[in-house]
Amino acid sequence: MLGLRTLARVAGEVRRDVAAAHARDPAARGAPSAEILSSWPGVQALLVHRVAHGLHGAGLPVLPRSLSMAARMLTGIEIHPAASIGRGFFIDHGAGVVIGETAKIGDDVTLYQGVTLGGTGFSTGKRHPTLQDNVTVGAGAKLLGAITVGHGAKIGANSVVITDVAPNSTVVGNPGHAVRVDGRRPEGPDTDWIHLPDPIADAIKGLSARIGDLEHDIAELSGRERPADADVRTLREVRGPSPAGG
Repeated sequence: MLGLRTLARVAGEVRRDVAAAHARDPAARGAPSAEILSSWPGVQALLVHRVAHGLHGAGLPVLPRSLSMAARMLTGIEIHPAASIGRGFFIDHGAGVVIGETAKIGDDVTLYQGVTLGGTGFSTGKRHPTLQDNVTVGAGAKLLGAITVGHGAKIGANSVVITDVAPNSTVVGNPGHAVRVDGRRPEGPDTDWIHLPDPIADAIKGLSARIGDLEHDIAELSGRERPADADVRTLREVRGPSPAGG
């Protein structure tokens, strides 16, 4: 049954959740803890979840789910009482966040609004994502199925992820593609969302370079010079000369 040890654990988890809000939300810096508890929906939903999860673990019927539904109506955030959530979890803004029954979330994870940690089909057992420590998930992202998102990974806004994500990588797009953040190691609770790589733009640049190559070869075969105002760079110009000097 629910005892003093469980209550003490829940209280400690809530203190760390408030500390996470102070650390990761610029609007929370300088705000007293009482204000965060009374005004931050993500913290409120997590507070209710901590209690509901403890009651669920103690085997109490009905009440854990009822608390979860009450938190959903109050905050717009739905967290199943059985979901396992680690220390220092932070939901920024939070509206529309859904965390499924078998989801497992590590320490120091950050979710933005509209994130879904959902299942696929009507499978039973483990059917929701596992997020390891220091994962950040951007607004509107959908992570579906019993996938694992590795330590330090970043999921870009509105991405749809249905396969495992390697540690310290960044995933963007639909379906999600692993990419790199240039010049930055993908670690910690935040990332440079403005300069995330764009796989579609990279593909277009590659096609433009191929067209430039064709123009160059056609000009050589026909004996004509390539137009001086050509705005398409060839692969040779993009990559530079080969090691053999070709």
